Amino acid sequence: MTKFHHATEQEDITVADTLTASLEDYLEAIFHIASDRQAVKPRDIARRLKVSYASVTGALRSLAEKKLINYAPYDLVTLTSAGVDVAKDVVRRHEVLHDFLVDVLAVDDEEAGAAACRMEHSIPRTVMDRLIRFVEFVQTCPRGGNKWIQGFSYHCDHDGTQENCEKCITSCLEETRKKAHQGGNNRMVPSKLKDMKPGQKCKIIKVRGRSETNKRILEMGVTPGSVVELKRIAPLGDPIDVKVRGYHLSLRKDEAEGIDVEVI
Repeated sequence: MTKFHHATEQEDITVADTLTASLEDYLEAIFHIASDRQAVKPRDIARRLKVSYASVTGALRSLAEKKLINYAPYDLVTLTSAGVDVAKDVVRRHEVLHDFLVDVLAVDDEEAGAAACRMEHSIPRTVMDRLIRFVEFVQTCPRGGNKWIQGFSYHCDHDGTQENCEKCITSCLEETRKKAHQGGNNRMVPSKLKDMKPGQKCKIIKVRGRSETNKRILEMGVTPGSVVELKRIAPLGDPIDVKVRGYHLSLRKDEAEGIDVEVI
């Protein structure tokens, strides 16, 4: 089971705080290239960031001095353990901001990606954690939910006129009356995390068992009330990749078996 840690040790935090936005971009690029191809070459970094080879060389030397990467001329580039932690923290910031802009503010995906790249270097951890909690609240609160987000997107795309708002209110009232007539059954669908499909989101209801595995799962943020998105399933069905609180986690199917959820 793999966890995307953020830098928690004081030494890592100190190193991360000394990084410029440019060096964070290089770390993020190395991380993504390594995830896709395993081997990272300086020319791959230059191509991804659209910078000169000389610029890459200078950045790699700086990162090596900070002990975040292993680097030698004409050799492959690899992240140190501290470099992995810092890189994953940068990636997490980017993904949280991107998801907030797309899922809540209904910003175009490409524009959101560009904005997240600019914002990720300066957002404090406390603000980022608050964004995560806000997204979870909107997605799970009975007064919010995905329909509320879709409604905001429609509101923006159609200039937010009073006529459109009146149509939306009328539609909501009609839906409420219909549900009341059917018995008011507005409960989320109970399920297990292992039965989720890629792209689906759910809210954690209970993590069963008291084993060390379950303890680690809880420590990773998979706790009751948290929103989890299933990102992908391995070709043979095991493991599964989920996203929770901005982190990507790899869970075995038997671990997901013990996690009760409600589909959002």
